[in-house]
Amino acid sequence: MGLSWMAWTWQTAAFFGFIALCLTTMMIWEWASPGGGPRRGALGLDTTRGDRLFISLLGSAFIHLGWLAFTDLPLWGGTALAVVFALWVFRWV
Repeated sequence: MGLSWMAWTWQTAAFFGFIALCLTTMMIWEWASPGGGPRRGALGLDTTRGDRLFISLLGSAFIHLGWLAFTDLPLWGGTALAVVFALWVFRWV
């Protein structure tokens, strides 16, 4: 059938597929190791794994928007920065 009826590109479909993969992975992780107790991180918030996933996805969206707004460089740089941010969130937040 294709995605042309929604005017999607393969990159858009890959993005939403990645989000679905993240949510599925978190669901399996929670099923395999329930709880994942909250911990207090660098921001002074008590966060769970799901909270940290949400913070990293939201922050990554803003990193990409800022990258597009303030530079003409390829978006791969913003993606690399977003990955580093997500690793930081999961480790220290």
